[in-house]
Parts: sequence; structure tokens; C-alpha cells
Amino acid sequence: MQGIDDVDPRLNKRYKQMVKESININKSTSSGHKAMLTINKSFASTQAAWRFYKNDKITLEKLMAPLRAAALSGVVNACQKYALCIHDWSRLKYVTHKSKQDTYKMTHAHDVGYSLQTSLVISDVDGEPITPVAQRVVNSEGSYATYYATDEPQEIRNNLDELCKAIEHSEQQCFDKPLVHIVDREADSIGHIRQIHEDSNWLIRARKTNYVDHEGISKKLSVIADELSYKALDKVEYKGTKQVRTVAETIVTISRPAQPSQKNGYQKSIPGKAIQVRLVVCRVMSTDNALLAQWLLLTNVTNEKAQTICNWYYWRWRIESFFKLMKKGGYELEHWQQNNALSILKRLLVVCMACVFSWRIALNDSEETKAFRDFLVRLSGKQLKRGKTYTHNAILSGLWIFFSMSSCIQSFGIQKIQQFQNAMEDIFV
Repeated sequence: MQGIDDVDPRLNKRYKQMVKESININKSTSSGHKAMLTINKSFASTQAAWRFYKNDKITLEKLMAPLRAAALSGVVNACQKYALCIHDWSRLKYVTHKSKQDTYKMTHAHDVGYSLQTSLVISDVDGEPITPVAQRVVNSEGSYATYYATDEPQEIRNNLDELCKAIEHSEQQCFDKPLVHIVDREADSIGHIRQIHEDSNWLIRARKTNYVDHEGISKKLSVIADELSYKALDKVEYKGTKQVRTVAETIVTISRPAQPSQKNGYQKSIPGKAIQVRLVVCRVMSTDNALLAQWLLLTNVTNEKAQTICNWYYWRWRIESFFKLMKKGGYELEHWQQNNALSILKRLLVVCMACVFSWRIALNDSEETKAFRDFLVRLSGKQLKRGKTYTHNAILSGLWIFFSMSSCIQSFGIQKIQQFQNAMEDIFV
């Protein structure tokens, strides 16, 4: 496992132990710290974790270094032509956590907590996650991010300004493949698109009401979508039934001025350079040719098929699965007891490294790894849908049992464990 550079060996050893302990995703206890099955008491492990997160030597930059190394090697092994980088935001609610004095009211009285921004790199082959490459948490005092040069809270900027900063930082990481940055409709802001257009590849879902120039005429995107000719791609599952996916594309030019946020008072629109991009429209049609769903996708990637662009955006859902795993699907992030945003972010980076374990096992197609993956799924005891050989949740559950077994053997020895087994058999005779 990649450790933390330039720290005391004791802290590095503690980091590796905490990554293993973070693999546990038992939902009923995931908000607390888990200890491996050793002779030491669990409370000692909890105290060690508390001291670790409070240690000034354990900075966000140092905790991010192992994840960055995992991303660089993961892109080499799992990506073919591009590395897809998905950006999104999620609210972390801590309404009842009175010990957290740095929470803030995001929208209303019952929406109190922090804001989380994540950049997740996934494979362009099958959309499997590789690792988060950037994390940012906002509290009442400011903004903490893994791409800042300090752990001190910085000025709170709006999401799209921070998105541009995260994209700029990720482009400086020297990945083996070029990145394609994928963002949902919130990023359909021409001012911010102009900032990233020249120096990065991007794919953004557009708002249907925005105007662009098409064949010399200014039109709404929804109008252009209705004028295009579509071809069927395949059948996809939509709300539990198989429906037909179709695609069409054209070239459009965005020339409208940027409209800055008016939250801090009136600001004039900002004219800018016109940019020419692809409009790829993906539709889901019923068997009787009724429109069920539509995605209007803008991108400056010109050398890939429209179907590939549609697949890339479809895989954007991986980041929603990541948020679900963190918040509801296993780790119970919104119940963590760390009492400030910086400590929450530090623990999140440790947990992300634990997730990298399962993602690497999922991505590796060697016969030895496949056998190990099957073994972990069996250890987990989880039931899978017909046709699925694994889930990330099952791999994590199996890994926890596997590491617990190994820890048990190292701590007690085979002979002592055999004595326990004999005693159990005597009880149940």
C-alpha cells in the first residue's frame, strides 16, 4: 500500500492501519471508528485515530499523495484513450451535531452542515471508478481543499469558480492519458466554459432553454434537438423496462455573453469569444416512439463517436454512487463524530484510500485477482443480482472479513484459534 511520505514511520504505519480499518462498511456502526481484531482493546485504536487526525504533521497534501499516486497508476492500467474526471457536489447534513461549531445553514433551518465537492477519475473503457483526485469541504469559516497549498480555511468562492480551479489543478498532475472533465447542468455557464475550453477536454450537460447559433440562426437547444435526425443505438433499462436509446449530433456555436451571479448585487453581462462545440443529443424512446428522456450534451471532444460521448455521460452516475457509498450505502459520513470540517475531510481521504482497494480489485482482470474477488464476495455473504459477479459493497465487506481473519491469525496464532474452536464445539455438543 502507498504510504505517506516525509512523516514519522510511526504515523505512516498508523495511516496504513487506519486505511485497512476504514474498509469496514457495517452500516449500523460505520459512523464510528473500527479496530482490527487484535489483542489490543478497540478504544486504544479509537484514541490513536483521534490523535492522528489532530496531528499537525498530517496535512491534506500528505493524505492526498497516496490517492494521487493511485490515480496516476490507475489511469495507466485502466484507461484506453482518456481518463474521465467527473465533478459534482453534495451536501453533508449535521443538523443534530452540536459539537460541530463550524457548520452553516445551506438553505433552510433543517439543512445545516457542510458542502462537499468531489472530482472522481473513472475508466473510459467501462466507467469503473479509479480514485478521487480532489476533495473540497466548505464550512462557516471558509473552504478546505486538497488542491490548496495550505490547511488554513480559504475564501469561499462559488462552485463553478472552484470547479475551474479543480480542473486546472488536475490538468497539472501529468496523467498518462488526457482528461475529459464531465459535469452536470450546473456547469452550463458560458463564462466558466470559456475559462476551461482552450486548455482541457470537457463534456457538460446543457440546459434546454439556452440559446446557441446553429446554421447561422440563434435557437434554443431544445428546438435544435427536435430538428435533428436520430439513429437507434441499443436498448437500455429505463425505470425497470427496456427502452430504445437514440442519438443525433450537430455543430453549434456559443456566442452569448456571460451572466455573472447576481447574489451580491447587479453585475453587467460579460461578452466573450464565440466557441464552436459539438451538440450530442441522447434520447430514450418507448416502443411506441414516445420521448421518455433526453440529454443535451455539449463537448469540445471531436474525435470520438456520438455513442461514446453518450456512454461517458451515462457513467457520470458513478459519482452519485460514490456519494451514496459515503453517505448512505456503507460509511454513514453524515454521522461521523469528528467535530470540524478539516477533520471530516482528513478522515474522508483515508476512507477514499480504502475504497481504492476494492476498485483496483474490480478493475484487475487477471485470473488470480478474479479468483480472489470471487473469494471476497463469498466471504461477504451478500446476495447479488442475477448476472452480476460482484459489487463494490460486497468486495469491501469481504475485504474487511479477510483482513480481520489475517489480523486474528497474527494476533492469536493458529493454535489458540484451534483452542477456541474446540471450546465452541464442546459448548454446542
